Amino acid sequence: MTQLREAAQILVDALHLEQPPIAVSLAEAPPDGVAEHERAVPAGCVFWQQAAHGSFTTSPADHAGCTVGMHTHGMAPQNDMQAEDLKVSLKVFNDLGYVREEDLARIPTLPAGTRHVVYAPLSDAPLPPDAVLLFTDARQGLIVTEAAQQVEGGMPPALGRPACAVVPQTITTGRAALSLGCCGARAYLDALPDSLALWALPGARIAEYAERIQILASANQTLTKFHKLRRQDVEAGGGPTISESLARLEASS
Repeated sequence: MTQLREAAQILVDALHLEQPPIAVSLAEAPPDGVAEHERAVPAGCVFWQQAAHGSFTTSPADHAGCTVGMHTHGMAPQNDMQAEDLKVSLKVFNDLGYVREEDLARIPTLPAGTRHVVYAPLSDAPLPPDAVLLFTDARQGLIVTEAAQQVEGGMPPALGRPACAVVPQTITTGRAALSLGCCGARAYLDALPDSLALWALPGARIAEYAERIQILASANQTLTKFHKLRRQDVEAGGGPTISESLARLEASS
């Protein structure tokens, strides 16, 4: 797992992340040496925040606080009460115009039958990650978007509610996706204030992503300085050419 530790460190350093990258791994059985989650949570998205502090494995019972999250993660209701909770939730969403019946089929989901989901800091992931989660602001997200374009040859989608749908979106497509969160996730997570959004990157390519993000972060830093110097010169009444601005950048380094 040395490669994962290296990728995690690159991501933290290049993007100046406050929350470490989180590995999400699907498993048929709990991996050896990884503790099972013990505390009830209101929704599975809380696991993303808790995983910053250590690895743990979850089962469908651990996700029972949010039947919508169970749905996106391919976990069938475990009893009649959970089935009723999902039914009532969807009715409320429909009544509010929040999730209409015709919207349901557009929400990404994992194939039915998910048994366990393992959460961990990417640097200490006990299993190869299926998805890697990053909490970013707009400037950090700019760099991730640029990396996605270079790694995948296309632009990543931006998802709304529910926030947890970004995990199946990335796992099922093998491509990066941005989640703008949902009101539930923002209520449950201190790690997801209004100033941040959530990225999911395909775990199988995380080293490639980290490499591109490192290069792009450095390039953005250099170009930001270039543009700031150029702004100063223009606002001072000058009309520098690009070559002149580049020479000023080099002289200021």
